Amino acid sequence: MDLAIILSTLDATIRLSTPLLLACLAGLYSERAGVFDIGLEGKMLAAAFAAAAVAAVSGNVWLGLLAGIAVSITTAALQGAAAITLKGNQLIAGVAINMLAVGLTTFLGIQWFAQGGRTPQLKAGERFTEIQLPFAAELQGVPVLGPIYADLISGHNLLVYLAFIAVPITWFVLYRTRFGLRLRAVGENPKAVDTAGISVILLRYQAVLITGLLCGLAGAFFSIAQGSGFGNNMTAGKGFIALAALIFAKWKPVPAMFTCLLFGFLDALQIRLQGAEVFGVGVPVQAIQALPYILTVVLLAGFIGKAVGPKAGGVAYSKER
Repeated sequence: MDLAIILSTLDATIRLSTPLLLACLAGLYSERAGVFDIGLEGKMLAAAFAAAAVAAVSGNVWLGLLAGIAVSITTAALQGAAAITLKGNQLIAGVAINMLAVGLTTFLGIQWFAQGGRTPQLKAGERFTEIQLPFAAELQGVPVLGPIYADLISGHNLLVYLAFIAVPITWFVLYRTRFGLRLRAVGENPKAVDTAGISVILLRYQAVLITGLLCGLAGAFFSIAQGSGFGNNMTAGKGFIALAALIFAKWKPVPAMFTCLLFGFLDALQIRLQGAEVFGVGVPVQAIQALPYILTVVLLAGFIGKAVGPKAGGVAYSKER
């Protein structure tokens, strides 16, 4: 296969895996703390709309990013209040967030911009653009290594680099800090954490708010980095694929990165395969587009083995008196 085609596919893989990775790491924090979160999709969608709307109105991409993060954190706090403080069912709270985001983003988009739920097309300065790393142009002509550096490693937007930098940061926080130790402990045995004089409720809220931050970055990626505006339901189920990746990776940050890259590769592959023929017969576009989701189910069903989540996951904690 031609090197240019390989690099193009891998470049698309990195871009398409970015929101999955951010959402997967987001779910990692909350679920390690014992709060199962199927509301990743809703938080990303809300953040995508807020980022695009504010960027379009203000003309500033940074204000858009801050708005997306703020809305996602607020949504996460609302979900936390339902699941942690009020001790509601965590799965139902996540479903409610997803439904709220789908309906509210469309309604506000129609009311504010009158474009069928979409935001205006973003112009330069209203979205993140590609970053050329040092010496990318100079090394372009070097055989093999030059194109890899110039076309694959360089040329991505800021949120792509932040997503992959977040992996070692997450690993360090979880496994090399006191906060990470407590966070993992509260997902396994919250009673022991409480007995040690550490607030289970506070730790879970901290985890949920970190989840909101990362979901805000993931949602903003869709509308002000990868895209140039918000479209109805533009996250297209990526939050649920991120959850699948989290389970596949067994709640560990580095395996989560490679799993998201795998799912990103499957997504990139379906884009390249559109229009392909099998035995001289054209394959329907819809069948090719469904390929990543079908393979996600196959991988989870056939290769994951037994995945055991945090023991206290999904269980509201009540302090004993």
